[in-house]
Amino acid sequence: MPWLYYSLKPKHLIWAKAWQDEIQSTLQELETVKIGSNCFISPNANIFAEPGRDIIIGDNVTIASDVFLHGPITIADGVSINAGVSIDGGVKGVSISSHSRIASGTKIYAFNHGMNPNRNIKDQPVTSHGIEIGEDVWIGANVCIADNVKIGNHSVIGMGSVVTKNIMEWTICAGNPIKVIGNRKEKK
Repeated sequence: MPWLYYSLKPKHLIWAKAWQDEIQSTLQELETVKIGSNCFISPNANIFAEPGRDIIIGDNVTIASDVFLHGPITIADGVSINAGVSIDGGVKGVSISSHSRIASGTKIYAFNHGMNPNRNIKDQPVTSHGIEIGEDVWIGANVCIADNVKIGNHSVIGMGSVVTKNIMEWTICAGNPIKVIGNRKEKK
């Protein structure tokens, strides 16, 4: 797990750094993935990118076990993605700004299917508008974020919420449907 990696003593970090370098090097060779410095990526993460659906990972990013990433995705510096998170960038992509935290089990999908009653579901067109997650955002466990959403800087999304609309900066939101329950500027 990422926190264990960063707490290693120097004598253990010698082998662990080589191990991480190998994991990250393999990803960059096999996929259209760019990885910054001082990152931790679990060997049990599933990261898929292809030309036009790149994944760009900034510095000091942690990606835990059982994470599924399918580009296009841009992850800025200092982001933490915890176990069991699933992110699919659709066509337009997902952008996560610096120092944001995404808790376990969160699902983020930057695409949607049509629902025309005259067509079978499997034959519906797929749309993609993209998702933007601001800086210093905390997304609680098991949150679902739908396509075409912007989450403002410094927001908090409560555990189990379903986000289908834009979230303003500094707001604390929760629920299904999601609603504002507080303002982070007022918390001390």
